Amino acid sequence: MDFSLFFFADTGAGGADGYRLLLESARFADANGFSAVWTPERHFHSFGGQYPNPAVVGAALAAVTTRLGIRAGSVVAPLHHPVRIAEEWSVVDNLSGGRVGVSFASGWHAVDFVLRPENYPDRKNAMVESVETVRRLWRGEEVEFPDGAGEKSSIRVFPAPIQADLPIWITSAGSTDTFRAAGRLGAGLLTHLLGQGHDSLARNIAAYRAELTRTHGADARGHVALMLHTMIGTDRDEVRELVREPFSRYLGSSIDLVVKASSGLLPPGFDPSRLPERDRQLLVRHAFDRYFTTSGLFGTVADGVAVVERLRAVGVDEIACLVDFGVPHDDVLGSLRHLAELRGRTAAAERAAG
Repeated sequence: MDFSLFFFADTGAGGADGYRLLLESARFADANGFSAVWTPERHFHSFGGQYPNPAVVGAALAAVTTRLGIRAGSVVAPLHHPVRIAEEWSVVDNLSGGRVGVSFASGWHAVDFVLRPENYPDRKNAMVESVETVRRLWRGEEVEFPDGAGEKSSIRVFPAPIQADLPIWITSAGSTDTFRAAGRLGAGLLTHLLGQGHDSLARNIAAYRAELTRTHGADARGHVALMLHTMIGTDRDEVRELVREPFSRYLGSSIDLVVKASSGLLPPGFDPSRLPERDRQLLVRHAFDRYFTTSGLFGTVADGVAVVERLRAVGVDEIACLVDFGVPHDDVLGSLRHLAELRGRTAAAERAAG
């Protein structure tokens, strides 16, 4: 099982200090055997708002690390021309010595599409087309696009990337169709437990690998990265106390996230923003309990070992540990050594098992 770090939600500090946790955590991960750092693409909202462009952040990460994978989790492909995606990430690939990877997403929030409103209705197909085009550009092929004069111009990306092929994932919130699409594309899969439980995850991974084998041969296995909210310490009750208030604020800051976490308690079409405050808090408490007990990576190293074993059994290859959900930075940085111990313990168990 690989372990990586995932950043998304810490918007409280702002300014240069707002990126301190990211950069210091990346340095720690780089020195302690973690596989990668993921940063998202978010627009027009304080929730995740530190990350409007993962390529820009990736360039900063390239400067403070030497071996860590630098990944977008995710690029919202329909918001961008594929040439820009290929160019930006090729620069980061060069800066990092060939360490980048990109997870592509179709997007879902209509407001984000003020950047490319024409792509919103057919965004899923636009994402697939973008993946294929970026792959061709990355491999050095010339691709034709219409230019300003209405003529076709053949385009090649500069600088040429270091890696011959761009490592690609597809981001899915739990749609089986998207899992299968990732398999058809021969891409990895980046997912989470916001809108799916463990049983659904197992079925979706099976569907992904079945489609991967069908279209790319029996030796194709792919790669499944699962994002989990994470805090590891020496005492489970202490960890629960440490994360309860900030994680509850985090859940409450995005009502859509809370609704997904409620596992269908609300009827379709219901507007949760109209709930009385007392009921909103009840929903947040339910979501917190769900994440802490079954849908996150919380507690001690021993607790983490049990989570890893369960996830490995359903086909997860990597846990992308989301650590910036509002816990004070120094507490997060201190917890990383326990996460590194968990990574080391699971790696040793895998070696012993052959």
